Amino acid sequence: MSVSYTWVGWTKHKKRYDAVLLVAVALFLAAFIGLSLVGPVASRPSLPIVLIRALGLCAILMLHIVLWIGPLARLDRRLLPLLFNRRHLGVATFFVALAHATLSVLWYHGFGNLNPLVSLLASNTNYLSFSRFPFEVLGLAALAILFLMAATSHDFWNRNLSARTWKRLHMLVYWAYALLVGHVALGAMQSERHPLLAAALLLGVGVTAGLHIVAGSREVRVDRGVALAPDGTFIDACSIDEIPEGRARIVCPRRAGGTGTRGSLCHERIAIFRHGGTISAVSNVCVHQGGPLGEGKIIDGCITCPWHGWQYRPADGQSPPPFHEKIPTYEVRISGRRVLVNPRTLPPGTPTPPAAIPPDEPPHTPA
Repeated sequence: MSVSYTWVGWTKHKKRYDAVLLVAVALFLAAFIGLSLVGPVASRPSLPIVLIRALGLCAILMLHIVLWIGPLARLDRRLLPLLFNRRHLGVATFFVALAHATLSVLWYHGFGNLNPLVSLLASNTNYLSFSRFPFEVLGLAALAILFLMAATSHDFWNRNLSARTWKRLHMLVYWAYALLVGHVALGAMQSERHPLLAAALLLGVGVTAGLHIVAGSREVRVDRGVALAPDGTFIDACSIDEIPEGRARIVCPRRAGGTGTRGSLCHERIAIFRHGGTISAVSNVCVHQGGPLGEGKIIDGCITCPWHGWQYRPADGQSPPPFHEKIPTYEVRISGRRVLVNPRTLPPGTPTPPAAIPPDEPPHTPA
């Protein structure tokens, strides 16, 4: 979070993250190359081919990790620090994939009369054949998507495209993943038919899909929410005792009278925070990248997004000076030990007095 744009907001944590990332990539490439060159000289592949394979395998492994971090962080808060710098990992994934693609095009298409890219696109047009499908085109399309995401990863684009548009753009990562899976299945697996390769690819796809399904089912349970009164009055959201100090309970109100007994979704999620003997309610959506504020905590008196650390004051949804970001707020009341919330969204940055938590009642002593 910064007042002005910087190329990279370097912190000691980001430096450590990137250092570990670069060392891990270098060690992986060195290990792959070293193991590939073991054995009789006559059966060893040439060094450029080994490097092409090492870079390709490294890129798709990194993309798997990128896709796993999100659902894993939703399922286990201890993994949230990995989410803070996921964009660094994504950009690094693009550069590894770019190195793989560049070396591949030059090695296989750089020694003829045609431009290497023209040769790649024109040398194989068997689009109706499964075994001879031009898998290189799939990899090229995936690389184009990864380039688009890497080029727009800076907060400048997030702000100027709007968080919603930026998020939709970066959801293209799933198309890139599908294209790369096809690229490997129709490319490397056609020449390298070892069953471990197919098993590893299927395992990666299975784990990726499984993690997203599990994390998504958890979100569905949250969205079941509570029904609204027909006139949109305060709703009984939860008990005070269900909200840990400094953290939140997320609720998703529904319109009364919708399909089924539970009603239908009509409001964004509300994050109800408990802090310093009071209760406040704000939008669950961070204006930065749509992060789930209700999964964060209050630090130095401010709601802190678990994704990238953007902060907002609970009483008015405004970022502390000198920042200017704002999120919607909601009116809150307390009845007994129950928290009541008005689901009518107030404009971003609207001051809303927190509701004071009544003191605990002394235990009843029979006469």
